[in-house]
Amino acid sequence: MKNDHGDGIRTIDTGLIRPGFDASHLVIDGGRAAFVDCGVNDSVPILLSALEENDLDIGVVDYLFLTHVHLDHAGGAGKLIKALPNAKAVLHPRGAPHMIDPTKLIKGSVGVYGEKGYKDLYGDILPISPQRVIVADDRQEFLLGGRVLESIYTEGHARHHHCFYDPQSGSIFTGDSFGVSFRELDTSIGEFIYPTTTPIHFDPAEAHRAIDTILDFNPKQLFLTHYSLVEDIQRLAGDLHKRIDDFVAIAKKHANDENRTDAMIKSMFRYFERELEEHQFYKGAAVAREIVGKDVILNTMGLEFWLDHT
Repeated sequence: MKNDHGDGIRTIDTGLIRPGFDASHLVIDGGRAAFVDCGVNDSVPILLSALEENDLDIGVVDYLFLTHVHLDHAGGAGKLIKALPNAKAVLHPRGAPHMIDPTKLIKGSVGVYGEKGYKDLYGDILPISPQRVIVADDRQEFLLGGRVLESIYTEGHARHHHCFYDPQSGSIFTGDSFGVSFRELDTSIGEFIYPTTTPIHFDPAEAHRAIDTILDFNPKQLFLTHYSLVEDIQRLAGDLHKRIDDFVAIAKKHANDENRTDAMIKSMFRYFERELEEHQFYKGAAVAREIVGKDVILNTMGLEFWLDHT
């Protein structure tokens, strides 16, 4: 898998869950550097090693751009900031308070994963000092070496979500606003993509709007946290729009079922099997379930929360 994309952009596998699941991106320009998302506490040594591999001192990292504060993206932020003497964490205004005081963030994650699951995945979440946090405005620009990265508010997946646009390379670092596309699901057709509707802020209208906002910048390439580079942007955007509507339709179909959760999960798995077969993914249902299974569960939880609060 290609990790050096030119234009000073590197993909770093954070080591979370499995290879090719969770990415941080290192952006280098003019001897200065920034990370976009950072994985979890156990990812921090991997990110620091990436600096060494690129002959970069910890002191040249100016920013940790966090697309949102879900812990697979930001769980290691407190630990990483402590290791980077000059870096500041750049956050959406709704996300910044939860990195400064992660109490509610931890409580919410325990509610999703359970105490043991939370600890196994994320460890102890460290707070970030307010002095090390930048609260980003929509369309605010950040100078990194000789290039600019721009914050773009994109709600829908989470109300505290923003992407980062890099005009120099024509790239956008999309976090979860442009869905999930694992390289294991690539076929001769290309990349396979689907939305992530995890609890608790999924909003279909805003999710559609976020995709269109990304398209408005006419990017050449997108870098997803799950996972890395995608380039067939117009096709993938159409697939995402369709699948947001399909997920909502599945949720509504089972809204009043007695065993709603189980019914939705079964429907979601059947849906993925059909869509992947159409995508000419022929490695079998068991392999597909291994790849998408965790998302099916979390997406169902988010869709149920949306049903109960609309």
